[in-house]
Amino acid sequence: MAGTLPAAQSATAADAAADPQRVTVDLAASEGPVMRGANGTLYGLSDDGVPSDAILAPLKITSVSQKPEGGAQHPNGDALTVSSSFFRNGGGEINVMMQDIYAKWPYEDLGIEDYLPKVDKIVTEVAADPNSERFVYIPFNEPDQIWYNLGTSNQAQYEVNRDRFLKDWKTVYERIRAIDPDARIAGPNESGYHTRLLRDFLAFAKRENVLPQVMTWHELDSSSLRNFQGNYDSYRAIERELGIAPLKINIDEYANRRDLSVPGQLAQWVAMFERNKVYANQAYWDAAGNLDGNVVRSNIPNGGWWYFRWYAGLTGDTVKVTPPQANTVDTLQGLASYDKKRRQAQVLLGGSAGDADVVVQNVSRSVFGRTVTATVAEAAWSGYEGQHATPRVLARTKVKVAADGTVSVPLRGLHKMSAYRIVLTPGGTGTPTAASVPWSASYEAEDAAITDGKVYTQGTVSNANGYAASGTKDVGSLNTPSSKVDFTVDVPVAGTYDLAILYGNQSGAPATQKLSVDGQAPVTVTYPSTENWTYRAKKDVTVDLPAGQHVLTLAKGDAEVTLDRIDLTARTSAAPSASYEATLADISGRPSYDYSSSAGVGTGALVLRSGDKAVFDVYAPRDGYYTVVARASAAVNLELHGQKVTAAPGKGLRLYLVAGNNRVAVTAKGASVRSLAVSGAGSTSGTLSYEGASATLAGGAKLVDSAHASGGSYIGWLGNSASSTAEFTVDAPKSGRYLLVVHYAHNDRRDNGHAYNTDIMSRTADIAVGAGAARTVTFKNTWSWDDYWTVGVPVDLRAGANKVTFGNVGAWAPNIDRIELGRVVG
Repeated sequence: MAGTLPAAQSATAADAAADPQRVTVDLAASEGPVMRGANGTLYGLSDDGVPSDAILAPLKITSVSQKPEGGAQHPNGDALTVSSSFFRNGGGEINVMMQDIYAKWPYEDLGIEDYLPKVDKIVTEVAADPNSERFVYIPFNEPDQIWYNLGTSNQAQYEVNRDRFLKDWKTVYERIRAIDPDARIAGPNESGYHTRLLRDFLAFAKRENVLPQVMTWHELDSSSLRNFQGNYDSYRAIERELGIAPLKINIDEYANRRDLSVPGQLAQWVAMFERNKVYANQAYWDAAGNLDGNVVRSNIPNGGWWYFRWYAGLTGDTVKVTPPQANTVDTLQGLASYDKKRRQAQVLLGGSAGDADVVVQNVSRSVFGRTVTATVAEAAWSGYEGQHATPRVLARTKVKVAADGTVSVPLRGLHKMSAYRIVLTPGGTGTPTAASVPWSASYEAEDAAITDGKVYTQGTVSNANGYAASGTKDVGSLNTPSSKVDFTVDVPVAGTYDLAILYGNQSGAPATQKLSVDGQAPVTVTYPSTENWTYRAKKDVTVDLPAGQHVLTLAKGDAEVTLDRIDLTARTSAAPSASYEATLADISGRPSYDYSSSAGVGTGALVLRSGDKAVFDVYAPRDGYYTVVARASAAVNLELHGQKVTAAPGKGLRLYLVAGNNRVAVTAKGASVRSLAVSGAGSTSGTLSYEGASATLAGGAKLVDSAHASGGSYIGWLGNSASSTAEFTVDAPKSGRYLLVVHYAHNDRRDNGHAYNTDIMSRTADIAVGAGAARTVTFKNTWSWDDYWTVGVPVDLRAGANKVTFGNVGAWAPNIDRIELGRVVG
């Protein structure tokens, strides 16, 4: 009988299934090296710094698609402009969507003679780039619908249209190669998979010597989760039929709005693409610069980001996974990897509610030993703009490998929108620390008592481009003075509870609701703006509740807010904490893996020697100080924000973390590292804070009154000339590396007339310390002029007075509310 893992969590009545679904993972059935091809994005980057380096680097993104430099289709996302940040953070290649040089959608059809000079300009610029070999040209986008109408059902008309397209394909292909002889070209790039054109296209392209180096098409419907495998098999059969060697495939647009940001949906798409070893880029339905819905602001993970972080952490080979139902929409699907050298197996799965048994077969005793530690974690859906802390570990248990070489991991009470990761490592001696899972419960707004509001249905299989909503429903139109939603909750013990509210705020400014418990005096909850009323974000507050049943009321405040769901979680300690396993960190050099003991985090230890490095991704809920403890056998060196510090084993360091993800590098001349333990809520004790009113303004920059700014005013009209500056004098208690945290707002946009894209723009500011050279920093659009976000910038200060100057010679800088500074080592 297989070794088993105790249930990860209890099933709820809504999620429980009569019989657990079965997922099998065969570690002996390799599918080839982990490729990580399905983590790409279309317009996932908008500017250098949006998203941040700390968000990009951990994902190891293999391909992105962006517009040509100066393209009129969107106001940002130019391929050459974003290439610096993409490549320095380990990015693979950039697809250049050449027709996005045009302004209109669908593109203006001005004839091939109008297009060719544009092709010349694009290729000349890309070919001159030092990284030109890392770009791929996509000459046509959705030609079945745009310019050529290749999707017509009239066969005679199709043949006329086809011949015009093939002629133009050859003309453009040869034009590109004339300028860039080594160019890689992708196509035909239809909006879906169509055998009619593909067979004709490939036969023509082979005969005329204009075959693409990358085959592209789009999978943009819920049915793709059912049909892609057949499409892929059909395409490879056409290649064989025509005698064409297998081409690299990039499904350069995939998934719908209801999928993006949702770990349980992404798990289904990624599994099928990785299994077939194709590259794939998520579709661009909303705003550029947020990895297609997987990053909050510029540096804050959501649930989707954590899923892709797990995906990036797979090593070795992928192995065969047999789901309960293959090629079926909205079902439990999985992806698994096996790294024999690291002695690790990982399983990523999601897409279904209820219970499941994951059976891992061929768990080699020569690799793992007689026992394994099984660690289970959950990445939940937190909305497109909802922050997600480090995924919670649900179970950490040592189990025996059965005589038949199997280990069974039972998962109970799975949530449909969540993804789960199972890590198997050798058990060794000792006992891993049991996971501490606090009591938690979720309550849907549509199931609550609603007064003067309306239930709406959002993203579903039949309305796949509707936005994701928990349970596919939310409560909107809460726009009258009496509008409210009463949630009846039941908590097991008296105490403090974290209350997470999934919401949308379409008002164009911070909006409020009144939160009351059992009709007592209400408190005000303030909700930052969101892209629209269905683009879900998450607001975290706390409530103190006696044991038993209560009514939590969210009533209309000063504007309309849409409610989706609330989550109540028992607060188990004064400060949040998380532990990051060293054996799952990114590595360089040749560290070794020691599983002789499974004590602590259960996954053993990483042994670092000179030349080795481990990089941890550490989450912070807000800017401020946290306690970081290295669980190691000897002193190690930490590097954070460019600052190096020695950490004694087991002794806490007070380090400044920025809101969202922080990359912490660990090196040692000889140390066995189990984990980094991080705790705290972001203390601002010891930080320096300066309101905009304290700055010296020049050249037209001025203070503007604002009820939403922390000091009642912000610095506006900053930049757009060399003379327009804001100069702060900051008094540093010590010399050293500090984090300069800028509280800012702006809402620059350029409406290009798209039916679905929100063309927000970024602003930049040049920041100089003393007489030093100015550094250009990018500030993402904050959805409104009255919502203040933060960006952290490492700066070096000397003890005493320092001048910090903001400006922008050629354009407007963002509005600045205030600045804070915290020494990296507090």
